[in-house]
Amino acid sequence: MEIGKKIKNLRLKKGLTQEELGERTDLSKGYISQLERDLSSPSIETFFHLLEVLGCSPKEFFDEEKREQKVVYGEEDQTDYADEEKGYEIQWLVPESNEKEMEPVKLVFQRGGGFKRFEPSLAETFGYVLSGQVIVQLGKREYKAKAGEAIYFHSSEEHQIINDFDGTSEIILTVTESYL
Repeated sequence: MEIGKKIKNLRLKKGLTQEELGERTDLSKGYISQLERDLSSPSIETFFHLLEVLGCSPKEFFDEEKREQKVVYGEEDQTDYADEEKGYEIQWLVPESNEKEMEPVKLVFQRGGGFKRFEPSLAETFGYVLSGQVIVQLGKREYKAKAGEAIYFHSSEEHQIINDFDGTSEIILTVTESYL
């Protein structure tokens, strides 16, 4: 078993650098590096402390059965919300996606509807217009996208997506996690 590789994978899943993990466990960055390359073995006490900081139980760590990741999500996994006042419906396509690096959603805009205005962030946004036409307001500029067209932008300015169609517009949108 490659203990070091598993520790490194857990650390990366937590989004920690070796230095950050060292600070949280009172271990040096160099020692973490040695552990991850299987050049050193931790004491039982140190090992359990590492697992605690990394949010993994010893049973999970040593469980050799590979847990199959969920790849396909059906309608039963999706969550809906409608804001009749603003004229949109949002459907989260993957559960707990707001805790992941990407958040895919489907937006349906009623005539004159618009999604909420977002503050600048480090996120990136990708969208694909399924039907109708939308306007992407990015800072002081506006961009139109119609059915069959894709949009992509850095969210470094205030932004909003609104319906620009005399009827319903639908869009699939994926936003990356913002690190602000």
